[in-house]
Amino acid sequence: MIDINLIRNNADLVKENIKKKFQNEKLKNIDQILNLDEKIRNLKKEGDDLRSNRNSISSQIGFLMKNKQLEEANNLKSQVLSINTRISEIEKEEANLSIELKNLMMTIPNIIADDVPIGKDDSENVEIEKFGEPFVPNFDIPYHADILNRLGGLDKDSAGRTSGNGFYYLIGDSARLVSAMISYARDYMIDKGFIYCIPPFMIRSDVVNGVMSFTEMNAMMYKIEGEDLFLIGTSEHSMIGKFKDQIIKEESLPITMTSYSPCFRKEVGAHGIEERGIYRVHQFEKQEMIVICKPEDSMSWYNKMWSYTVDIFRSLNIPVRTLECCSGDLADLKVKSCDVEAWSPRQKKYFEVGSCSTLGDAQARRLGIRAKGEKGTYYLHTLNNTVLASTRALIAFLENNLNKDGSVNIPIVLRPYMGGKDRIVPIY
Repeated sequence: MIDINLIRNNADLVKENIKKKFQNEKLKNIDQILNLDEKIRNLKKEGDDLRSNRNSISSQIGFLMKNKQLEEANNLKSQVLSINTRISEIEKEEANLSIELKNLMMTIPNIIADDVPIGKDDSENVEIEKFGEPFVPNFDIPYHADILNRLGGLDKDSAGRTSGNGFYYLIGDSARLVSAMISYARDYMIDKGFIYCIPPFMIRSDVVNGVMSFTEMNAMMYKIEGEDLFLIGTSEHSMIGKFKDQIIKEESLPITMTSYSPCFRKEVGAHGIEERGIYRVHQFEKQEMIVICKPEDSMSWYNKMWSYTVDIFRSLNIPVRTLECCSGDLADLKVKSCDVEAWSPRQKKYFEVGSCSTLGDAQARRLGIRAKGEKGTYYLHTLNNTVLASTRALIAFLENNLNKDGSVNIPIVLRPYMGGKDRIVPIY
């Protein structure tokens, strides 16, 4: 949610930003916001004037009562009752209009960074840099589900019976490999100075509304029936929510945390849940990172954060690239975002394995996350980045570390987490 003062003072800038995001249907919301804002401010002024007048009359009543001028005092009491009735009406109208205003404000996208490329959707995202040389071996690489099946590592048939399409069992060394990658990513982030945290896996609606747009929520979140709780689609939501309504001392900044969690996603409107594989599923595990910092430090942290993900994947022998998300591909709260994509030697192209975003003060405004410094209180900036998501990382790992005989090499950094094994061998 952006500062309403920006709309008051520079509505044209906000409208131009909406156009850059190809959301022209929201342009009318700006005029409605300005109209509601004016009504609310007029009501506030009327209410303040009435309260001031009431206070003045009340002091006169005391004087008249003291001097036995009862008739005049009673007349003024009638005026006070009339004023109180009007104040009550104003407060009710102001409260209703404020709710309407907030709902409209929540639809307005954040102001994107000046260097964000303009484009309608992810097809117009722009490659920034490649890390590692994309390599295609001299043998055919099977589909990742077939690799896992040869390793005895995947059972989707049983998961279909227990849970339905979009779920899976990982078994044996394949399951251990996922745990190894998550543990390695966790320790890497701890070594970078991030505080490790296991957060709640369910959050209330006020936190959901604070961290994401309504459209994202409906497409992603599973709601717990009969309760004000949602299963998290990513742990950054509960991690940012941890600081809801908090005033943080400047000397405590920046706050840097890394978190582990399972993630649950409906994937509504996605390209389809896979029948055989694990590329797009309803459940996976993830190591995440968040930063809460001063506004002037957010871009520096943004560049550090995505570089950590690149470093982790390169240490797993996986070539990656970074991709700048264009304006139309940015969620409404984001100022700037880049995807980290892993090389797929089977498909001979890159695919997304993580995303890094700075959201400016949008989440902080919604959730009331502020800092107190010498110049008073101000809203902080929030950032998040995928360290490693289990299923996508597993696919990239298998394809880039596969041998012709079907075995999979284990890089040196993972061997301590795999009991010293240097490879996984097929059992079929």
